[in-house]
Amino acid sequence: MTGLSEVTQRHDGQITAVGHPVPKGEPILELKVLKKNYGAVEALKPATMTFLSGEIHAIVGENGAGKSTLIKLLTGVIPRTSGEILWCGAPVALANPNEAIARGINAVHQEVVLCPHLSVAANMFLGDEMNSRGLMRKRAMTDAAQAVLDDLGFNLPANAELGSLTIGQQQLVATARAAMRGTQFLIFDEPTAYLTGQESAQLFRLIRRLQSQGVTIVYISHRLEEVFELADRVSVLRDGTHVGTRPITETNEAELIALMINRTIEQIYHKEHFAPGETIVETRGLSGPGFRDVSLTVRAGEIVGLYGLIGAGRSEFALGLYGRHPTTAGEIYWQGRKVSIANERTAMELGIALAPESRRDQGLCLNLPIGLNINLPVFRRMTRGLTINRAEEAANADRQIRDLQIKTPSRRVLASAMSGGNQQKIVIGKWLSHGARLFIFDEPTVGVDVGTKAEIYRLFARLLENGAGIILISSYLPEVYELADRLHVFRQGRLVASHDYRAASHEEVLAQAINA
Repeated sequence: MTGLSEVTQRHDGQITAVGHPVPKGEPILELKVLKKNYGAVEALKPATMTFLSGEIHAIVGENGAGKSTLIKLLTGVIPRTSGEILWCGAPVALANPNEAIARGINAVHQEVVLCPHLSVAANMFLGDEMNSRGLMRKRAMTDAAQAVLDDLGFNLPANAELGSLTIGQQQLVATARAAMRGTQFLIFDEPTAYLTGQESAQLFRLIRRLQSQGVTIVYISHRLEEVFELADRVSVLRDGTHVGTRPITETNEAELIALMINRTIEQIYHKEHFAPGETIVETRGLSGPGFRDVSLTVRAGEIVGLYGLIGAGRSEFALGLYGRHPTTAGEIYWQGRKVSIANERTAMELGIALAPESRRDQGLCLNLPIGLNINLPVFRRMTRGLTINRAEEAANADRQIRDLQIKTPSRRVLASAMSGGNQQKIVIGKWLSHGARLFIFDEPTVGVDVGTKAEIYRLFARLLENGAGIILISSYLPEVYELADRLHVFRQGRLVASHDYRAASHEEVLAQAINA
């Protein structure tokens, strides 16, 4: 694959492979009893694993199984406690990210870690900018970046500000940046978490193309169907322990789930049906930025699913309903009464809760403890004059931590220290404290493992049983298809089709979402 210096020289954006460090099928990176401790906590217990040149090697496991720790060790972000790493047969330190990058080890992370205020091109060349006589060659970088994006099949503008793109599109930019840096060993951490099916297909084509050019791919995902579609081999981590590696042709989904969590596949996907109650909310011809003329209802005891490609208007509609973005036309009826939701406070006072698409940027205060995050919507209720009732504050936070099985030693731990699945539980926990009637979940299981996913689905059932209604937005068709009592399909800002539970096939729903 072309290194960045070659892209800088040629400006044609073609991506080709670097020379192979070892023959295809031979060990390129080996872990010998690799271990990482944080104080008394063993984040990664002695692990021995081998990655072969030119293979796609999947790694699966629950949140907290050690996957993130392994990524950080291989990319030089953290030092190992003990053990050895061999690169092309020779011991290496991997003491810092620069050393890893110099050897051709790169990673595309689940959470985009680029600069939203810079252009797509500037992010792709970040740290390796084109310069001439001390001046940055912005036009040349934009042209080269656009050529790379086009070559990869990503329909993205290189001159756009990164922050103006959807999270899924930003993920593609991060992938393109890694592709430009000249890699021999590329780690993908939940790469399709925010991607639509169409965008995921583009990514899969890129991954197979890189593999054909000799690049070793490490693919970390909670979506087991992707693992079986892409991987040559799969390794399982559980509680920081490497519990086994299998050729993909010699295992199945049920075995992998059993290895990960000691539960059967039937216990993962949970759907309960409740008799629908009163209408909680109804929209009539609602329009706003990114969506128009949307009419739907949500009743107590039901899940209303919204499916479509990223940018189709699903999340935009939800933000308009929640008052975060202004609506320009249409009407909203709350429990039969016409209301105006001009801001989020009004939505909260009515009883609407939003668990947003990006929990880290929009759903949590990462620098605050778990307990404070959980209690944020209800501190007014706990306040007497100018004083917060500390006992009530602690009791409410501890109850949500216990009921939601948030894995933490204390409510005082910062939210930033939690895994993705536990962060999602914190977001849900704060709205349970609030006592909302309508819950809007936007991509609620992005980046969470199958065990946590099952817990979230069971939580949905509890909410419905207690008389709430749910709007579920998901780019993962199997999820919204299996859970929604009524499924609405969005395309180009409009609601284009509606289906009762399982009344249409996957193929029909997908065709409605992508056909112009």
